[in-house]
Amino acid sequence: MSASTTLSRMLDAGSHLTLDGALATELEARGCDLQDPLWSARVLLEEPHLIKQIHRDYFDAGATIAITASYQATPQGFVQRGIGEAEALGLVALSVRLADEARREHLDENSDAVPLLIAGSVGPYGAYLADGSEYRGDYILGRGEFMEFHRPRIAALVEAGAALLAIETLPSFAEAEALLALVEEFDVESWFSFTLRDGEHISDGTPLSEVATLCSSQPRVVAIGVNCVPLELVSPSLEALSKVTPIPLIAYPNSGESYDAVTKTWAPGAAENGADGKRHSSLAENVAAWQMLGARLIGGCCRTTPRDIAAVAELSAQNRDRGTLQ
Repeated sequence: MSASTTLSRMLDAGSHLTLDGALATELEARGCDLQDPLWSARVLLEEPHLIKQIHRDYFDAGATIAITASYQATPQGFVQRGIGEAEALGLVALSVRLADEARREHLDENSDAVPLLIAGSVGPYGAYLADGSEYRGDYILGRGEFMEFHRPRIAALVEAGAALLAIETLPSFAEAEALLALVEEFDVESWFSFTLRDGEHISDGTPLSEVATLCSSQPRVVAIGVNCVPLELVSPSLEALSKVTPIPLIAYPNSGESYDAVTKTWAPGAAENGADGKRHSSLAENVAAWQMLGARLIGGCCRTTPRDIAAVAELSAQNRDRGTLQ
């Protein structure tokens, strides 16, 4: 991949891109026990080859962007396992290398493949707390405290070669402000994606219109949107964002199942069985509608699989071939 290939260049050229899907879901399918405060970051310690394999599976399925296994990988989290800061940041860097190795292997075997990108995952402070607060945004830190928490991981991701940051699952306006300052500090392209209280507010209650205005003020933010949200909230949130920002939109929701952050379990949601007892829409079945609402990057979050991403990629290609994408 050319060093000049960046997400902003691809979007400026009119590309509609497919993100990968859930990492933890695939790790559990391969026998990993993620009942741990480190969640998927635990596998960086124990079985990193599985992470590389999953990245490769998503590239083979048609994903053009891999999100690294660093969502819950922080020095503060690793220290509780007796791991020092230097080793912890080495594991963050490893998450980039694993994705890059998978990318290179895919490109070696697919010479006609489009450019593939790696996004360094930066999860919120609430992910480190491992209590579901990334879906509530009810923690309070000062701007300097947020920056001190996030800066070492961002530095490790950038130094390891991640030219793009996925600043994701954000529930907090104050935390977004601090992360925008770090994006400016490191001069790195980023997307910002949020969790939701409803179709017009992020989890802490801030209107999406305010979030969009905030992110639009930072030129290194190349996309804004939502992730780890129910399918039915994606369209209203995209509508709310598109009214106030020209920035490309991004959406990578959950499969449609409902997550209980207390019990850490999943139950069938509207995408499988609605209140009327009938099957409702799937991730792939929403692709065309979300693209019409301005989503230029679409993928999956929790409980989605390479098969889901293959369907998204195929539908995106069909829409492009039919000329329905502008």
